[in-house]
Amino acid sequence: MSVFSTIALYFDPGLGAMIVQAVVAAAAGILLFSKGVMYKVKSFFGLMKEQEDTYDSIDIDEEDTLEDDTTK
Repeated sequence: MSVFSTIALYFDPGLGAMIVQAVVAAAAGILLFSKGVMYKVKSFFGLMKEQEDTYDSIDIDEEDTLEDDTTK
């Protein structure tokens, strides 16, 4: 007699959905965790390229306002 024939398991749709959700959440968690770890490893060894931030300041310079006034 096998072990599976003595154990009666019942999988309803709710349990199936919960198992699928757990698998998807685990895969997403592993993906995001490994992405963060790889970023830290690459930055530690200096393999990351410095990206120029084009949105570093929202302040308006005096020169920008003068150029707009003279074009009117």
